[in-house]
Amino acid sequence: MGWINELFTTPSALQTVVVLSLICSMGLALGKVRVGGISLGVAFVFFIGILAGHLGFNVDAQMLDYAETFGLVVFVYMLGLHVGPNFFGLLKHEGMELNLWSFAIILLGTAMAVGMVSLAGISVPDMVGVLCGATTNTPALGAAQQALSQLGLPSGSAALATAVTYPLGVLGVIVVMVLMRRFFVKPADLELRHDEAEDKTFIAQFVVVNPALADKTVASVSALSHLHFVISRVWRGEQVLVPQADTMLKLYDNILVVTNKDDVSALEMLFGEKAETDWNEGKIDWNHVDSKVESRILVLSRRVLNGKRLGQLQLRHTYGVNVSRVTRGDVKLLATDNLRLQYGDRLVVVGEPKALDNVESFLGNAVQTLNEPNVAAIFLGIILGLALGTIPLSLPGMSAPVRLGIAGGPIIMGIIVGSLGPRMHFISYTTRSASLMLRQLGLSLYLACLGLDAGRDFFQTVMRPEGVLWIGLGALLTMVPVLVVGLIALRTRRYDYGTICGILCGSMANPMALGYANDTTKGDASSIAYASVYPLGMFIRVLIAQMLIVFFAT
Repeated sequence: MGWINELFTTPSALQTVVVLSLICSMGLALGKVRVGGISLGVAFVFFIGILAGHLGFNVDAQMLDYAETFGLVVFVYMLGLHVGPNFFGLLKHEGMELNLWSFAIILLGTAMAVGMVSLAGISVPDMVGVLCGATTNTPALGAAQQALSQLGLPSGSAALATAVTYPLGVLGVIVVMVLMRRFFVKPADLELRHDEAEDKTFIAQFVVVNPALADKTVASVSALSHLHFVISRVWRGEQVLVPQADTMLKLYDNILVVTNKDDVSALEMLFGEKAETDWNEGKIDWNHVDSKVESRILVLSRRVLNGKRLGQLQLRHTYGVNVSRVTRGDVKLLATDNLRLQYGDRLVVVGEPKALDNVESFLGNAVQTLNEPNVAAIFLGIILGLALGTIPLSLPGMSAPVRLGIAGGPIIMGIIVGSLGPRMHFISYTTRSASLMLRQLGLSLYLACLGLDAGRDFFQTVMRPEGVLWIGLGALLTMVPVLVVGLIALRTRRYDYGTICGILCGSMANPMALGYANDTTKGDASSIAYASVYPLGMFIRVLIAQMLIVFFAT
């Protein structure tokens, strides 16, 4: 049985894979166990890793460092790629407000850390290490160590303080979220209020009774209003029309319009009357609504069309069809001429069957090709993200340049590729299942490595007097800011619980807590909020770590 012992104890590439796989499998299995209705999900992998490190499991240091880096990079890049298509739209509407909440958490934690220096009698370098560990921000620790080195001060104790407080920094945010949900969150707070996966379109039927629109073309009616809408069908007596830009509207025409829900009232005033028929509830077989016009969902799979605006395709003029909606992931978008199409978009096309056959050939509609994730593009994006993370950024008053690091660079590049890739005709499409799997795989691998590395000396350090003090201070720096700001945000009733969890996790640069939030909340609200506040929050914390050293350690 010596070969079994060698499999787990002899350092090698094989042994590293075996040990990390064992930690991940046990952690993910136990993470599903509910105690009092609560489970830790993927975050439990971290604690199994600590236990394995404490029990003496040891792997090659370089292999462990590689696996930890690779896992984190894959997770944050795929997270950025996932939220990228909706990131800038969210940033325009409420992204700045989300970052203000994150800044409040950062500011409160920093103020507490400065106050604890004199109250607890702890040195500034040690306190900066505690703060970095409590906020699970290793790039900030790297910046602080660089600043200490330039000032000729030792940095070993700062790194040790970070290592001791890091595990509780992970757990502390999760504990706060559990306490909030158990004692403060109401059922209404669990419902998504700003669901980025919702249907952003609304179908309404209007009757043209406004005499000013009689004998006006569809194009001229659209020009009369600033509203965005698509007329997909016109019923004129027994006649069914697929309207073109030059189609003239007649009084008492019944028109089927796809628009934004907020614009329905304004369109009712424009056309004159809204029909009572509800076209949004339940599943409607559109091909049985009328026999002369067919509706199909066609997939954009021709790579040459990636990044093209819908109006550039001239589908109405060339094929005599209308595109009423575009589904991207789980989001349904209004098919305006300015909408930039992406590879993998599903277009709802209305027209005569023969015309739809021609459009299908033009768009590609090769559904099978979409089942294959674009792995080459993922690796290219990761390379660009790592390169971005190494760029030194020199800021006035700072003695050393700051960098986004292996976490900040890839997540920002993922957001850029996911959002702006089609504009550059870059195929960034990845299947939803592949994206979810890669995120879960990367985070599990990262947590296993992090726990295994921290578990070696964790309990010995905890038993030292300064270790107990560091852990206590770190717990306060982790839990108090997120609890105070989280409760205030919850009381405003502006955000759902999932969005608040994303703010808390992003402000603390805590992907492990995000894993727990994703496992216990609906939709992608947590991930979207996390990605919205993480880049700026991490950058501010890196600056703060260096500023504390420069201004208070000398």
